[in-house]
Amino acid sequence: MPQTTISINNFADLLGVSRATVDKWINNGKYKSHSGTDGKTYFFLQEVESIPEVHNMIHSRWKEELNVVPAFEFTSAELFAGGGGLALGMEKAGFRHLLLNEFNHSACNTLRHNRPEWNVVEGDIHDIDFTPFRGEIDFLSGGFPCQAFSYAGKRLGFEETRGTLFFELARAVKEIQPKVFLGENVRGLLEHDEGRTLQTIKNVISELGYTLVEPKILRALQYNVPQKRERLILIAIRNDIAPFVSFKWPDVCTQVRTLRDAFFAGDLFSTDVPESEGQSYPESKKKVMSLVPEGGDWRNLPEDVAREYMKGSYNLGGGKTGMARRLSMEEPSLTLTCAPAQKQTERCHPYETRPLTIREYARIQTFPDDWHFCGNLSAQYKQIGNAVPVNLAWAIGRSLVRLFNDMAALGLITPHNQNAEMRHYTKLTGIFEGMLCEPELKDLNPSNKKINSQRQDSISKKID
Repeated sequence: MPQTTISINNFADLLGVSRATVDKWINNGKYKSHSGTDGKTYFFLQEVESIPEVHNMIHSRWKEELNVVPAFEFTSAELFAGGGGLALGMEKAGFRHLLLNEFNHSACNTLRHNRPEWNVVEGDIHDIDFTPFRGEIDFLSGGFPCQAFSYAGKRLGFEETRGTLFFELARAVKEIQPKVFLGENVRGLLEHDEGRTLQTIKNVISELGYTLVEPKILRALQYNVPQKRERLILIAIRNDIAPFVSFKWPDVCTQVRTLRDAFFAGDLFSTDVPESEGQSYPESKKKVMSLVPEGGDWRNLPEDVAREYMKGSYNLGGGKTGMARRLSMEEPSLTLTCAPAQKQTERCHPYETRPLTIREYARIQTFPDDWHFCGNLSAQYKQIGNAVPVNLAWAIGRSLVRLFNDMAALGLITPHNQNAEMRHYTKLTGIFEGMLCEPELKDLNPSNKKINSQRQDSISKKID
């Protein structure tokens, strides 16, 4: 059933503003709030429909987009695969992974355990030769770390970014020549190094022969994820294809999911969250956290307790709202980090005085309950905390499938020979152990050849 009301806190999260800002709007008469018998305040969505984020919820085609399926099987590869959030979402959308690269051993074990059929290449990305996959992979993705480039006062291109992990992603694009590739990163990449980092990335994408779709920040809470997490998404289409197709970002979900949706049976999960292991607080910290109410933080502590707990941080500027933070069951979770009990980014259970467990963490990231994480407790939290939420990846994946379906309709992509998918590859040893290589390669990159006039005429007729 479509959502008809939204709480004040969730309204603030949806718009990316503070609760204090929303309260100011209400006091100034900009928006009219309502109160229930329980004393909680909310908005009727129809009364705030003029706000773009709300309008998009009300008029979303989310349910229709759930029915998007591939015209035929599209192939993909993922770099920096981690614990599998992005890969799982893309698989749900219909992509078939031919390669996943990851350096962390525990994360690789997670991928292998859950998907034994996936070709997981464990090791340093610098050591991988991607050329054997040219012509085999339609779509490439990777969540590269945000690193500064060394400018020395000059405009940087592909070669000048050497030594960074973005360079390795760019090298993979250059060697594989996928029809489309995706890069994802934190929101901070927009302003990183005064915007020069993103501009360099744009320069390299252009140099590689790709057309960049205008980058967009996606809020996970708008895509069926019970979490206030933001990711910057970069999507680029190869230049020989870009003039004939256009990418449409996914419509938003019609509801804002909360921790209640994550932890209890309902629309998001069919059962309550299963029991699992998790970190625990030392007794001294447990006493402090027991004083914090649901949805509260250090500001709800007695002053003497807050000063002792926060020490030097108490007198620092900023909201410090991650400290001594207890989550609210009626709101999306704060962005998950690599550990739930770090002092600056506390993620305490709404009702119980303890950090979130592994399965609670995984549900907030919308991993299915049967997705098992390998490694010790810290390794599992890290894999989950670093992941792209599965449902967010799935939504992006459906939009990409729609793009590939458009290519298929225009004859710009044809099915791969699945029966012979890996027969011409040879496994290598040494630093390339686990890699797949073919002894003879044909240049299957259409961007290296001009599209002949006959093909252009054919495409134009289909478009008309």
